[in-house]
Amino acid sequence: MALRTAITTGQYRPGDHLGEVEIAERLSVSRGTVREALRHLQQEGLVTAGARGMLRVSQLTPTEVRELFQVREALEGLAVAQIIASPRRQDAAEALRGALAKLRDAFESGADLAAKVEADLGFHLRLCELSGNSILLRTWRQLEGPMRVVIMSAAGERRDVAMSATSHSPIADAIARGDAAAAQEILHRHMTSAIEQLGIGPEATPDTA
Repeated sequence: MALRTAITTGQYRPGDHLGEVEIAERLSVSRGTVREALRHLQQEGLVTAGARGMLRVSQLTPTEVRELFQVREALEGLAVAQIIASPRRQDAAEALRGALAKLRDAFESGADLAAKVEADLGFHLRLCELSGNSILLRTWRQLEGPMRVVIMSAAGERRDVAMSATSHSPIADAIARGDAAAAQEILHRHMTSAIEQLGIGPEATPDTA
């Protein structure tokens, strides 16, 4: 879907207005087609209806971004546990190293940001696929669109640090060793670091006065 790609690759930024007429002209499609696409994108959480029903690219608050990463960590932590408990653990570790190689190539070849994000999320998607849990995978994929928007909207070199192969390889190594506790801790540090690298500040402390 061209409109979805335009949002997840940053052509439309969070908060941008999405007018049916402008999009239909830009993509050379009917307004009905655009309307249906926007409906699907609302269901994915990529588009939000604001005042007077005006549609905009969803803009997550810092709290919502943290919550998004927390849910990802829970899902991927379950995936790690199920992979380590599987007799095919070593095969899964090798598959993850293959995903790491693609991520490393994206950075070393000077690929554009969209390709780096694709390779980064590709590693995490592979992790969920290897769990063998179809509901886990389906739930993770529902978070994929908003996650792409969050990453594409971040700025600077710190974002690249969060996506680098170096930051992902310890997860595959811990799985290969069958060390569930280490894998969970590494995954937690990875998600916490990613939030920091993406420029999301610390959660506000409620005023107890």
